[in-house]
Amino acid sequence: MKALLIVESPTKVKTLSKFLGKEFDIRASVGHVRDLPKKDLGVDIENNLALTYVVIEGKEKIVKELKKAAKKADTIYLAPDPDREGEAIAWHIAEELGGNADNIFRVEFNEITERAVKEAIENPRKINKNLVDAQQARRVLDRLVGYKLSPVLWKKVRRGLSAGRVQSVALRIVVDREREIDAFTAVEYWSVTANLEGNEPPPFDSKLFFINGEKAEIGNEAQTNAILSDLENEKFIIKKIDKKKRKRMPSPPFITSTLQQEASSKLRFTAKKTMVVAQQLYEGLELGAEGSVGLITYMRTDSVRVAAEAQQEAQAVIKSEFGPDYLPATPPVYKTKKSAQDAHEAIRPASALKTPDSLKGYLNRDQRNLYKLIWNRFVASQMNPAQLEQTSVDIAAAKYIFRTTGSVVKFPGFMKVYTESSDNELEEGILPAMNEGDELKVNAITPKQHFTQPPPRFSEATLVKELEAKGIGRPSTYASILSTIIDRKYTEKNEGRFKPTDLGMVVSDFLTTWFANLMDYQFTERMEGDLDMIEDGGFKWVDKVMEFYGPLSKEIEKTLEEAERVKPSEKPTDEICENCGKPMVIKWGRHGNFIACTGWPECKTTKPLETDEGQAEVVISDEKCEKCGSEMVLKAGKFGRFLACSKYPECKTTKAISIGIKCPDDGGDLLERRTRKGKVFYSCGNYPKCKFATWYKPVKQACPDCKAEFLVEKKNKKEEVLLCLNKDCGYKDEIQSEAETEEELEA
Repeated sequence: MKALLIVESPTKVKTLSKFLGKEFDIRASVGHVRDLPKKDLGVDIENNLALTYVVIEGKEKIVKELKKAAKKADTIYLAPDPDREGEAIAWHIAEELGGNADNIFRVEFNEITERAVKEAIENPRKINKNLVDAQQARRVLDRLVGYKLSPVLWKKVRRGLSAGRVQSVALRIVVDREREIDAFTAVEYWSVTANLEGNEPPPFDSKLFFINGEKAEIGNEAQTNAILSDLENEKFIIKKIDKKKRKRMPSPPFITSTLQQEASSKLRFTAKKTMVVAQQLYEGLELGAEGSVGLITYMRTDSVRVAAEAQQEAQAVIKSEFGPDYLPATPPVYKTKKSAQDAHEAIRPASALKTPDSLKGYLNRDQRNLYKLIWNRFVASQMNPAQLEQTSVDIAAAKYIFRTTGSVVKFPGFMKVYTESSDNELEEGILPAMNEGDELKVNAITPKQHFTQPPPRFSEATLVKELEAKGIGRPSTYASILSTIIDRKYTEKNEGRFKPTDLGMVVSDFLTTWFANLMDYQFTERMEGDLDMIEDGGFKWVDKVMEFYGPLSKEIEKTLEEAERVKPSEKPTDEICENCGKPMVIKWGRHGNFIACTGWPECKTTKPLETDEGQAEVVISDEKCEKCGSEMVLKAGKFGRFLACSKYPECKTTKAISIGIKCPDDGGDLLERRTRKGKVFYSCGNYPKCKFATWYKPVKQACPDCKAEFLVEKKNKKEEVLLCLNKDCGYKDEIQSEAETEEELEA
């Protein structure tokens, strides 16, 4: 009989088959196979948090095939990704295959190389229930927040909104920064720079630094003119020359957060794109005759630890490529922060011997660039420090002291391979040979007006850094956190930086006011620490979840009773409705901002919001073009909204928009469509095979009576109700008209 090896991703199968041969039957679970049910909470709060798990819709066939393969195997190895989530996937698969059977084992690959894979198979273990409990605790916490808190937003803000335990706190970070920017008052200040020349070239600039021994602070033009007048006939004499030798140490190899930050800064990758490409490098790529090979270690980690054999390979590369002067006497050891889980090594090449140049022709552009970034950072981390000489020159002119500094690289060390994106250009301050007491020629003295700047909005790199600093989320969640607050339209990208939408501001303020604990940075950080303690066996997961849920349930009850309804404010425009003559305002809709008539509901005129360039605003979606891989954008056409490739007209791919609800007949995606006369209806994406269709707008809210997955909105002159399409049910509930105002305009 063969051994059965189950991994998460199908792309790993080919690589692993090459290493393990015909003795192994290798299958993929394609991620999770079980989860809490969609229709119900799945968490019995009154019964010690007993959980109900079901096979995920669409995974029935995979589970059936895994069970069939398991019956033919004498040993079953479960090899999902080596983290908390992967441990839970392994446990769920084991439960489906027969629980804690004697022939079911867990194996982990920190890197997908022949050595690492065979070593893992030779050292199997049982599933770590503490890791599973930590994942269950996180899943249940997120489920409770989503199921219990989102309906509060529906009633108090607007229908269709959702809240997340961690994402809501990330949104608050963005909102708080926006408030800082709004409250900022610019302050004027001036600088005075002298362009000077010694006995030898080149000329150099020197800034006014001290006045009468105090740091120079020049607040206005009058003060500046007085200084210029004082300096008019003064001699500039070199008072002090200070030269210092210093070392610049290399940065440690990447962890998830620093990889995302540097990929954002150097490659302009989003956090999500970074993780997608890193996953490809980890799982294995075709290298010609060598076959499929995993190129990096596991990319979700907060540890800077490096295996000894990896250091030895790096030493061999450094010695051969750069020479012995670049090789430290002993391999460097980097300190992992206290809050890190330290379950895996740092992100590094699976083999430093595979240089970026050796992989040319095998990787696409994104893969090549990210691999080179990881390889360079790792190799640099194993090299000698850079040796710098920093020169500081103080120049006296009466009561004024000007200062100039410059750094010269005496030995590049690790900088031969890599410098961080935040490093300044070190060669910019090259100075001429000078001596104390020398008089300098004054070429020009230039005043310049400045104004203090508000704190910048967060880029992907700086927001990930802030999340890490505040202990919010973990390496495996940073990318999804950023994606979620954009997908929910709580934030948008403005010149590559996060800006909260009006709705995002309203939601964040509402949650911060009524759910203080949930939105508190320190509370969220402590909760992450508690999840880590569950993983270490220090806490029982049920106790920690109930400790969180008790206060939350009371806050929900209080909010439902006491909070008034809120909504994003409308912004006036100079436009007048062409149909009724009333003013038009900017409203926030599910797919972005739009202009609407204030005469609603009598007048339903709407139009796209135009940008400064006069182009109708399109909304970038999270989907990629199936043909060319470019981003898809939301557009409006004759038969309604649709997704189109952003590379149009080069690529003419289009796609109907899924409303995020499954067809009750065959499980296909329900799509929003329009008739030739422009009337909206909703039908199954599998038409003509499935002919389900409805004129009523589906709403992602389970029927409280029969548990059908969604309800529909029925609106006419007689009534506005939510009703169930199940003819045997008959559920009906009145719609709060105020809540639906913006929804109707969107439709």
